[in-house]
Amino acid sequence: MFRCGRTLFTLDRPLVMGIVNVTPDSFSDGGRSPRQAIEHGLSLRAAGADILDIGGESTRPGAAAVAVQEELDRVLPVLEGLRDCGAALSVDTMKPEVMRAALAAGADMINDVRALQTLGALEAVANSDCGLCLMHMRGEPREMQRDPQYLDVVAEVKQSLQARVEAALQAGVSRERLLIDPGFGFGKTLEHNIALFKAIPELAEIAPVLVGVSRKSMLGLITGRLIDGRLAASIAAALLAVGRGAAILRVHDVGDTVDALKIMNVLGDQ
Repeated sequence: MFRCGRTLFTLDRPLVMGIVNVTPDSFSDGGRSPRQAIEHGLSLRAAGADILDIGGESTRPGAAAVAVQEELDRVLPVLEGLRDCGAALSVDTMKPEVMRAALAAGADMINDVRALQTLGALEAVANSDCGLCLMHMRGEPREMQRDPQYLDVVAEVKQSLQARVEAALQAGVSRERLLIDPGFGFGKTLEHNIALFKAIPELAEIAPVLVGVSRKSMLGLITGRLIDGRLAASIAAALLAVGRGAAILRVHDVGDTVDALKIMNVLGDQ
């Protein structure tokens, strides 16, 4: 069960979260303007997205920080434009000020790459009924991929996520509102990512797992493909993630992923 604002998902099937970014470097997953992002979000909903994840600040490796007001100016019009589209609406942010404004504007979920560790973040979300995704990230976006080091990446990520879940529970958040995300590509090498992917069943013992590997560099390193050529790899990874117990897939290519899941459901052994 996953309580996500206006929606209670039973998690009897994998959910698909479509990516809607409103950032200067966003083209295929949203657009530079709120209008383009709204149109993209509507197309993802029509393709079968259960949740739309709206982001106004890039967290790609090397990305620069964005001021609070600029992020609000990007996100809030999109949130308003998609409010009645039928999908649950998530806001991808690490700023408590943006969290509060997004929830006031009708967001159903907060997706935080810092796992609510920013001062004031837990307080901003605790008394709502929004869903929460707690992601693991080693370092900050600008430098997280320089030289990430772990003694045991699975044990350390698992311990960190468990601690963040406990912090949320202690703040009054109900367990059914919580998801975790291993943070593929956020302060991890390819080897770290592979180990964490294989550990999805172990991580799912903590809370339902959201997996976001769509078009990521880890797939490029494995296949040798550039971003625009990673559709097949993204679909394969999504299906493997579901097979390992992932509850939610955060993807760019919603329609293709939904179709692949339908085939898996009918022709697979599950």
